[in-house]
Amino acid sequence: MSTDDLTQAVSERYARAAATGEQMCCPTGYDFADLRRFVPDEVLKISYGCGTPAGLNSVQPGETVLDIGSGGGIDCFEASRRVGPTGRVIGLDMTDQMLAIARRNAPLVAANLGYSASNVEFRKGMAETMPVEDGAIDLIISNCVINLAPDKRKVFREMHRVLRPGGRFTISDIVADQTVPQYLIHDREKWGNCLSGALPVCDYVGGLVEAGFLGVHQVKFVPWQVIDGVHFLSVTLTGYKLPQTDGRTDVRFATLRGPFSRAVDELGQVYQRGVPQAVSARTAQLLNAPPFDRLFLLSEAPVPLTQPDPRLIAILPAQAPCVWAGHFALFTGPFLEVCDDDQHRYYRGQPLEICSKTLAVLGHEAYAGRFTVINRAQNPVGGAEASCAPGGSCC
Repeated sequence: MSTDDLTQAVSERYARAAATGEQMCCPTGYDFADLRRFVPDEVLKISYGCGTPAGLNSVQPGETVLDIGSGGGIDCFEASRRVGPTGRVIGLDMTDQMLAIARRNAPLVAANLGYSASNVEFRKGMAETMPVEDGAIDLIISNCVINLAPDKRKVFREMHRVLRPGGRFTISDIVADQTVPQYLIHDREKWGNCLSGALPVCDYVGGLVEAGFLGVHQVKFVPWQVIDGVHFLSVTLTGYKLPQTDGRTDVRFATLRGPFSRAVDELGQVYQRGVPQAVSARTAQLLNAPPFDRLFLLSEAPVPLTQPDPRLIAILPAQAPCVWAGHFALFTGPFLEVCDDDQHRYYRGQPLEICSKTLAVLGHEAYAGRFTVINRAQNPVGGAEASCAPGGSCC
């Protein structure tokens, strides 16, 4: 199918849903009891997505929020409540029927919130060519929409353009653990179901970094569907458009605390756990971003860390045989690559088969939220105990 055909197919599918109330098959996490206090039922019954954008938890009064693929307006109206009457919300959608519903309900929501006028504006447009001014947005949210766009890298570039320096995004979307085969890509119905357009995790995150975002990391994930061996996942990602630095900073050294034994950040800086590394002002700025909290010790002078210093974190595997049960780990943290204490090297978004010992290591709270684990075994596995390497260490 051509790009125009794909866009038309998706638009027709969502127009039909708006008219009929058809339920789209994406996993959502809305608190409808809370939203019903100020959002009309006409909006709630056509609210689709693959997760409530967690980024709204970080919104400050007076900020400007952009919702890509705003549909009937549910996320815009929640953003309106959070930014307050001094804030501003822009909803972007390409479907006339959805825009009509959202615009019709905007004054009702404003009245329910006690605002003198609505602070939400709905604009018609494509995610690849957003009708939004440069550097106008503090936070971008999107709920299971970008995977519907034929040219996702162009969407990512547009996101970077409209965000102000210091802005951030939090988007929920459907991704895959591997490349989606052509017979699914060209299935018109599955495009509307958020399947055919799903990128592999590594390509999705890589496209965001290529567009200029840094500190890109997973906030949460939910397994969704497995079709012909392809695992589709609902993930929520956050990343930042860091402002330009003037080169002045109190941070001159960074010491990786762990739990990783080695890490490479998105600027190419390599860190070994416990070893102070001289860093540039730009790198110091990156490491001050939220996803690196507690991973580094930042200082003016070099500070090495050795055992038994409690600031050093190492999660060692059990020294015993392991079992292979079909588990694969996808690293989704804010680094290009990392190593654990079981001699694994993980490249962001690329599945790596792991044994039971490594599964236990990654289940430790120090690794929480940094990996997505799937199981590719189609039937129960009754594997015998095995020794991955002499001495019981893995790989």
